[in-house]
Amino acid sequence: MTLEIEDLRVRFGGVRPLDGVTLTFSAGLCGLIGPNGAGKTTLFNVLSGFVRPASGTVTAGGTDLLRLAPHRRARWGLRRTFQQEQVVAELSAAANLRLAADHLGGGEEGLLGFCGLEDPGRPAGELTLLERRRLELARALVGTPRIVLLDEPAAGLSEAESRELATLLQAVPEKFDALVVLIEHDVGLVAEVCASTAVLDFGRLVALGPTAQVLADPAVRAAYLGEAP
Repeated sequence: MTLEIEDLRVRFGGVRPLDGVTLTFSAGLCGLIGPNGAGKTTLFNVLSGFVRPASGTVTAGGTDLLRLAPHRRARWGLRRTFQQEQVVAELSAAANLRLAADHLGGGEEGLLGFCGLEDPGRPAGELTLLERRRLELARALVGTPRIVLLDEPAAGLSEAESRELATLLQAVPEKFDALVVLIEHDVGLVAEVCASTAVLDFGRLVALGPTAQVLADPAVRAAYLGEAP
């Protein structure tokens, strides 16, 4: 699956959180990084259908995603996690997954095991942060995911927990034949799991390419890591 974004622009009054972004994410696990306010979550919101762009195109596998309502994008195979947890604390892990499957037409079999959740009857509110992150990923993989957008899945995790999550994330593209796009402030995690990475700053694309090359780019280090160019 290839996601092609062409000249994407979003305006909120006089603010332009996305200002002519053009990029392509190819199959596998791709990173999307940049400082706070760079436009990363706005881009995810456009892809999900929560924000309508002023101009531009978004095409995936020959499908014009901007023509689809949010629920139709989900049925097509677009999945999304959020910075704020979406699991229902009172429901068990299995019930949370069934709830997602009810909206997407089933397809939750084996996901709890794949995501390392060994106690499906335990209420989500009793899970550790890492286990809740695993559950949110499982919810995003229900049905037939084609594109999976992950918004800071490692936020709040320890370094050891982030490495555990990294191992799980690396298994997703091959098992589900899905494109995974990862917003993450943990540059070490991005370097470990993402074959390619895009960098946004002030709504514009700063760099796009192999992750190691992008992270070594002086312009990226100046914009994102605060280093002098």
